[in-house]
Amino acid sequence: MMLMRTILASGVMMALMACSGGEKSTPASTNESATSATTALDSSKTYIVATDASYAPMEFMENNQVVGFSHDVLDAAAKSQNVKLDFVNTPFEGLFANVGKGDSDIALASITINDERKQQLDFSDPYFEATQMIVTTERNHDKIKNFADLKTRAASVQSATSGDLILQNLQGKDSANIKRFETMPLAFKELESGGVDAVVGDSSVVGYYVKQHPKDKLFTIVDPSFIKEQYGFAFRKGRNDGLREAINKGLSTIKANGTYAKIEQQWFGQSAQSAPADVASSASTPK
Repeated sequence: MMLMRTILASGVMMALMACSGGEKSTPASTNESATSATTALDSSKTYIVATDASYAPMEFMENNQVVGFSHDVLDAAAKSQNVKLDFVNTPFEGLFANVGKGDSDIALASITINDERKQQLDFSDPYFEATQMIVTTERNHDKIKNFADLKTRAASVQSATSGDLILQNLQGKDSANIKRFETMPLAFKELESGGVDAVVGDSSVVGYYVKQHPKDKLFTIVDPSFIKEQYGFAFRKGRNDGLREAINKGLSTIKANGTYAKIEQQWFGQSAQSAPADVASSASTPK
């Protein structure tokens, strides 16, 4: 999904790019002229956006439609430049191969921008900042105070995400204590059933889930070792038809005209830049 939804090897390496990265993020930028790039686009074309829509509130399915903060930001940026998009729910681990082959034009999955991913993909300018977050239950809250406490404990993650990567760095790549799931909701179900002691994931998604499930008495933990990560929209490496530049110009436009702030308010009730920390503190005590 905050989310912050690095590359391992071959297929897994590609999949890991889909959510947040567990390493220092690097903002993406472009020096090309957005104006000339926008005019180069085919105005009659509808561009395909592949997204793993299982990462509420960033991108998820509602009434058979892709919705969420990331969706709304990209959609608004595109519309401001008269760019037409069609959002297609795509399995998480196939997103980047999909874009690389040209089957889709943009990948949207709360993707953290980092140097390793930028070797294989081009990114838009950053549109959101997040970090990793730990969730545990009332039963284990006294035993898990920081990330190091997960060294010998079972934890669930969405497969090939930043949470997966940082747990591998802590416990070892082949640790049997890392329980991987296709989606974050499945990772949370494992916690609720007692199969693991904690969940690790993006603060944007984890904090939202905790707020939506107050009766579960969940606790959140943000470890000082968790770095801030920036999300971007991903494009095929070397694509030069002006689509990325148009989206970047659109992002600047919606931030300047207040549209971005309205989308933040709708999904977070506050600035997205402060949402991760605020969500963590408000959710850390079960209600």
